[in-house]
Amino acid sequence: TNQFMQERHEHAAPTETKMAPPSRRCLLLVIALGILAFGHFTKGQKNSTLIFTKENTIRNCSCSADIRDCDYSLANLVCSCKTILPLSAEKTSYHGHLTIWFTDTSALGLLLNFTLVQDLKLSLCSTNTLPPEYLAIWGLKRLRINAEAKHPLPEQSLLIHSGGESESKEKPVSLHKDWPTCMYISFLDMALFNRESSLKSYSIANVASTANNFPYFPYFKSVPIPSNKSYVVTFIY
Repeated sequence: TNQFMQERHEHAAPTETKMAPPSRRCLLLVIALGILAFGHFTKGQKNSTLIFTKENTIRNCSCSADIRDCDYSLANLVCSCKTILPLSAEKTSYHGHLTIWFTDTSALGLLLNFTLVQDLKLSLCSTNTLPPEYLAIWGLKRLRINAEAKHPLPEQSLLIHSGGESESKEKPVSLHKDWPTCMYISFLDMALFNRESSLKSYSIANVASTANNFPYFPYFKSVPIPSNKSYVVTFIY
């Protein structure tokens, strides 16, 4: 009997070895991979700002995913949005990605004129003809435009200045990487949305006096600009 029990125990031993729990090293590896995957997931959830103007109101939205241009219903459904009256639109700074859908230049001017925006996308959501007005934007690094509602052209992009960044393959207009963003001012000709030509720009560096350099450009007179600074002035058309 003892010999029979011993043989039975020896045959059962391999089965017990297969059911042994995983080692501590395996558990640590699983936990580490889980934390890494969660970190990549949350990193991709960074929100962007979407503002659209419609029917004399402004909707300011925070979106965790890209929304198809001018799809108002989807933006209201997916993004976290709030309504702002045009007269209550306050000047602010945008250091991340800012997308604006607009139908005319009146509300757009309230939002953007002499505002600090580094990465901007403008989408025209109507077939209106825009007047030859200029918008002045501080510190603009990148601009993207889409006028698909008016012209079936692909989205266009332009790198104004790199600001020390090297990830883009586009050639910057200005190479003054040491200058703070407040010393860059871009003038955007809104009439460019009426044309089917490609997006263009030219920059003038070391502008010490805007009044002397641009005596017939009235937009410098609307906001006081310190005369003891040097600027890079860019015209986008």
